[in-house]
Amino acid sequence: MSVEFTDNTAKIKAALSEGVIGFLHEAGGEIQAQTQRNSRVDTGQTKGSYKYMVDEGKDESTVAVGSDIENAIWEEFGTGEYALHGDGRKGGWVYKSKKDGKFYHTYGKTPRQPLTKAFQSVAPKIKKQLVNVIKQNLGG
Repeated sequence: MSVEFTDNTAKIKAALSEGVIGFLHEAGGEIQAQTQRNSRVDTGQTKGSYKYMVDEGKDESTVAVGSDIENAIWEEFGTGEYALHGDGRKGGWVYKSKKDGKFYHTYGKTPRQPLTKAFQSVAPKIKKQLVNVIKQNLGG
C-alpha cells in the first residue's frame, strides 16, 4: 500500500495571504470611515486627515489607521483639565484663535475619542468578516 503526500502549503499561504490583505483594506476603510463620522467638525481638516495604510509583510501584514494632524491627538485624548488620564495642564490658559484672531481662555478640550470609539463599534463586524475571509480562502 502506497501513500502519496501532496504539500499544498505554498498554495494555502498564498490564498490566505491574498484574502487577508483584502480584509485589511476593508477593515482599515471601515475604521477610517467610522472615525471620520465620529469626529467633531470645525474646519473639517482633522476629520479629513484620517487615513489607513496596509503594510504587507512577508510573515505578517497589518493595517494602521490614524492622522498626521496634531489636533487628532487632542481630539482623542483631550487637553488641560479634561485630559483623558488627568495629566493635562491645570488652571487654564489663554490662546489666540487662528480663525478670528481673538484671545480666548480655556481649561482644555474634552476627549472625543473618535478613533477608539470607531474601533470599538466596528470590532465585532470586523471579527466576523475575518472568520468569513479565512473560511473562504481555505475552501470552507
